This record gives sequence, C-alpha cells and structure tokens, in this order.
Amino acid sequence: MLTETGFGGFSIDAVARRSGVAKMTIYRHWPSRAALLLDACTRMAPARAEAPDTGSFRGDLATVAKSLAQRMQASRWASLLPSIIEAAERDPALAALHARQNVAVTATFRAIIDRAKERRQLPPATDASKVIALVMGPLVYRRWFSREKIDDPFIAAVIENALNAAAEPRKKGRR
Repeated sequence: MLTETGFGGFSIDAVARRSGVAKMTIYRHWPSRAALLLDACTRMAPARAEAPDTGSFRGDLATVAKSLAQRMQASRWASLLPSIIEAAERDPALAALHARQNVAVTATFRAIIDRAKERRQLPPATDASKVIALVMGPLVYRRWFSREKIDDPFIAAVIENALNAAAEPRKKGRR
C-alpha cells in the first residue's frame, strides 16, 4: 500500500479495509499510524549488502554502485524513499528511521573505502563521505530528479569521477 499511495494514502482505516482485519486488531499490534509506518518501512529497508572484494578499489566501488543503482530502480524501498525523506522532515521517529537506513546503505561503501585505505589503494586522508556523495549523488539525481536511465556507461563515468576526487590528496602531496 505504501508503494502505491505513499504516506499520504496510508491510514489505519485503509490498512484495515485492504487486509480485511479489524482496526482494533491493528491497534493491538501498533498503537498508532506512525508505529505501523515505522514497522512497515523498517521491513522494506534494504539489508546491508556484503562488501565485495574484487582486489581493487575501482572494482569494489563499481560493484557497489551497480548494486545500489539496481536497488534504486527496482526495489519497493526505492519507490517509498521520497515519502520517507519528506515525512522525516516533520516526524522525529521517521527521521531516525531515515538516518538508520542511510547508515545501512552507506556501510558497504565505507567498508570498501576503509579496506582500500588499508591496502594503500587510497590515501589515508580520503574523505569517505565525499566519495560516497560523489557516487550516490548522481545516482539519486538520475533516479528521482532527471529520471534518465542509470546505465553502465553512466555508472562508469560516476566511478571515474569519484576515483579522480579520491586521488586528489595523493596528487596534491606529489606537487
């Protein structure tokens, strides 16, 4: 129901009608609409993906970016994310849920960035948040703003841009 109507069309009455369960039964399990929303969103959130180990940061980053792009285009969570973001602006519990989801989505990126630092494939001063933003930002833009295709050539360009930016501390140190 959430993916069809967003948060605006989600009510205890609508859930009761659709499920065929009495409202009192729903309220026994979830004391409020917000509690039911939180539970539903938590169940739809993407699980933390395992960090790939291709042997190179470039390969790992490409693998993670492609996986994220696929989830953004095909999962129920992705169709609900704009509603979560919008509702999180007004509801502290949904803001906390959104923050937890962000940690889960970026954890795989952070794991491969940390490993690349350990392997000296990235400078120790590499800002993980910057690299993540350089990958996720264009994907988010294409998915929810321009609605252009997120294809392999686009992902390759995004990865190249992120790699160039990540290498900046190394380049500056050599000058």
